[in-house]
Parts: sequence; C-alpha cells; structure tokens
Amino acid sequence: MRDISESKDGLGILGNKVGMTQIFNDNGDANAATVIKVGPCTITQIKSTAIHGYDAIQIGYQRVQKKKLTKAKLGHLELSQTEPLRYLKEYTITGNHKFELGQIIAVDKFKEGEFVDIRGKSIGKGFTGNQKRHNFSRGPMTHGSKNHREPGSIGQGTSPGRVFPGKKMAGRQGGGNVTISKLEILKIDTKEHLLIVKGAVPGKPGNLLSIRPTKRV
Repeated sequence: MRDISESKDGLGILGNKVGMTQIFNDNGDANAATVIKVGPCTITQIKSTAIHGYDAIQIGYQRVQKKKLTKAKLGHLELSQTEPLRYLKEYTITGNHKFELGQIIAVDKFKEGEFVDIRGKSIGKGFTGNQKRHNFSRGPMTHGSKNHREPGSIGQGTSPGRVFPGKKMAGRQGGGNVTISKLEILKIDTKEHLLIVKGAVPGKPGNLLSIRPTKRV
C-alpha cells in the first residue's frame, strides 16, 4: 500500500479547532498559530467514475453511540464495516489511487512546512448594520443631523420602482462556511493527533474543520 503521508491526490481530513497560541521561530519572532485536533478518520466509501461518474473518497470522523445516528447513516456505515461516526465528508481525488475501505487517515498525512486550505463555519455575529457588515461610512454626528448610522435611500423613484436584488443592507453576518487558503503547517504531533498551523482558522474552539492540501498551481 502506498504511503499516504506522501499523497498529493487532494484527500483531506477532518478535525476540531482547539484554540490559538504562539509559536516562536529560530529568529525569536512570534507567530500566531492555531492548534487543531485532527482525525483519525476512516475511509467509509470509495467512489469511482465507472459506477458513480466521478472519483472520490468519503471519510468519517468522531466516534459516537449508535443511538445518536439515523438508521440510514448506520446502514451506510455497516456496508464499510466501520464504527458509528458522527461526520462524513467527501473529497474528490484523482483516479490513480490505492486507498482501501476502512483505511485510517491520520495527521501523519501532512508534513511540516506544507500548506493547507482549511474550511469551517465562521463565528456568527447576529443582525448587524451597514457599517459593520459592509464597512459603510456613517453620517455626520453634529447637532441636527438625523442620519448617523441609518442606511438612507435604498432605491430609485418611479422607474424602476423597486429595489434591485443584492442591495447591500443590514442583516445577518457570519455563520457561513469560510475557506482560509495557504496556511503553513508549523508543527505536527502524531502522538496527540495535533496540527499547528500559522494564522487563524474559522470558528470558535471546538468548531469542525476540513483540512485539505493546497493545490499546486
């Protein structure tokens, strides 16, 4: 079987954000870093072009009790003879691979110095106004002004007589999927399944993350 630590086929892995810290390099410079608890994940399904129309690998993460999963999910996992797993994630890969059903994907898939793309749900900020949501400038704050943080006019007159879709207005901010690209791996702890990357990643501590090698251009 091929060593998956040297795999460049684009297969990712799932993990949870632990928190942020500082990592000092050889020059004494402090780098903001994020600690991620990664895997281990299990391959639960292998899709091929001949059967499914495309090549992909589905992995499962975080063992749970059977009662916390639906019967449909349990039946799907029983086909691959894997334990009950809470999260399932699919990654498209190249057709030339040697992955096997039930194979374990761990943090040793990556190497220090490599770059990864990390995707997760960002922190929700609730209902926000135009200044915070779209970086609008405010109105005058002097006496007599009645437009401090109000949105102002939002549409035209009689023609067309409506507001165009996509108008920047107040609304919910955050709470959506965000991808941070090209984050450098600073350290790897294979014993504790920890991945330390330079910079910040989406979400709060405990947030589910998808880590995938950055594609070479």
